[in-house]
Amino acid sequence: MIPGGHTGLIAALAAGPVCWALMWLAGIRPQGQALSWWWLLQLVLLQPLLEEWLFRGNLQPALKARFSGAGGRLFFSPENLLTSALFAALHLFYHPPLWALLVFFPSLVFGWAMARYRHLLAPFALHAFYNAGYFLLFS
Repeated sequence: MIPGGHTGLIAALAAGPVCWALMWLAGIRPQGQALSWWWLLQLVLLQPLLEEWLFRGNLQPALKARFSGAGGRLFFSPENLLTSALFAALHLFYHPPLWALLVFFPSLVFGWAMARYRHLLAPFALHAFYNAGYFLLFS
């Protein structure tokens, strides 16, 4: 066990490369965006901050209040599943369908982090890490 009980966070970080590999194997590549500092800042800081504030900071807690006592805590809780489904669906506006669908799985990890650590820093850090790794590796 990792000191401080952070085994789950280590697993969540390790899941990033698994997600990158699955997307690579599915033929998903960034959509021709030229790598620039502004683009990287948006991708790694601004988008994760805004998305996590909206989805894990507002929607997921509201759904948790709605579904309190529904069972299936943390990873497969109703609020995490619904938040992740909406998160993936909204990615359809900017990404091909398969890419948007695959966003569902990292979103579950981000929702788990919010439920486990009860602070937006956890899902934000994971989201930033996932975005940075994927786009730096495949751009």
